[in-house]
Amino acid sequence: MTNLAFLSTAHTHTKSFLKAIDEKENCRVVAIWDDMASRGQGFAAAHGADYSGDLDAVAARDDVDGFIICSENTRHLRLLKAAIPSRKPIFCEKPFTTTVAEASEALSLIREHGTIVHMGYFQPFSAQMQGVIAYVDSGSLGKLTHARYRNAHHAAYGHWFDSPELAWFADPELAGGGAFMDMGTHAVHLLRTVLGPVERVLANISNRSGIYAAVDDSGVALLQFLSGCLATVEASWIQTGGLSGLEVVGSEATLFNHPDQGYVTAEPRKKPRPVPEGAAKPARVDRLVAAIRGEIDSDELEADLLCAVDAAAIMEACYASSKAGSWVDVPAL
Repeated sequence: MTNLAFLSTAHTHTKSFLKAIDEKENCRVVAIWDDMASRGQGFAAAHGADYSGDLDAVAARDDVDGFIICSENTRHLRLLKAAIPSRKPIFCEKPFTTTVAEASEALSLIREHGTIVHMGYFQPFSAQMQGVIAYVDSGSLGKLTHARYRNAHHAAYGHWFDSPELAWFADPELAGGGAFMDMGTHAVHLLRTVLGPVERVLANISNRSGIYAAVDDSGVALLQFLSGCLATVEASWIQTGGLSGLEVVGSEATLFNHPDQGYVTAEPRKKPRPVPEGAAKPARVDRLVAAIRGEIDSDELEADLLCAVDAAAIMEACYASSKAGSWVDVPAL
């Protein structure tokens, strides 16, 4: 039996993670810590777990095999610092942290204790995206010149964060940003995974709807990769329709998400051809359990961590660029 503990249940994905654990063979939640007692107690009672308001006590439990951090974005570091010394695998919701300084501090602690930590990014691990990554890596597109990724929905217009338990998404002190922090980090992480390190960024991030006005509800950023490729990221809580997905353009062909055929490649004046799917990799809860059971290669976990750390640096640079109105270099960690 694999025993898991939650350190906060503030994130909206908590319910789906708990459901995934309930449905997974030989896996259960044994403990939940939350600084909002009513929230933590409710989830604990519903899933047969112990609730505790003592963070250190939960982090020190001998019967816990791994941790899931589902707190507000800006509170990740405190919980990472409590759990990392246990040397037990940790699944932390995205983003890793909201600042470079905190990412650096957490990374140093991970290195000191040798703890496995992965984040709540999932796009790169699907069979479809594994096929896309393999195709891009094959060089079949030729010299890569530009790319695009949109990750957006209508959360602001839908008033998704009106409830007291989810209101933190619109509080800059707890969320570290709005739609761009929430949705843009997924797009940034995917592009970093596919195209490699980013050198500098230029961004425009703002609130356009007037809903959840304390934070941004949309943003666009240009990412200049070390390879020379230039990519556009779009993230939004005010997207009411349209196409999403990845597009990568090379000197020989373009890869894109066809509305009827999935991911395809097309050369000028030729019909699109489907991109073969790869083998899906575990993500989120499944990735944590696989890490606990020693089913994921250490090199893969290291690459995963470095992408998440880089994503935090890229995101901070994007917000700095939007404020300054100019290109900002991405610091190396």
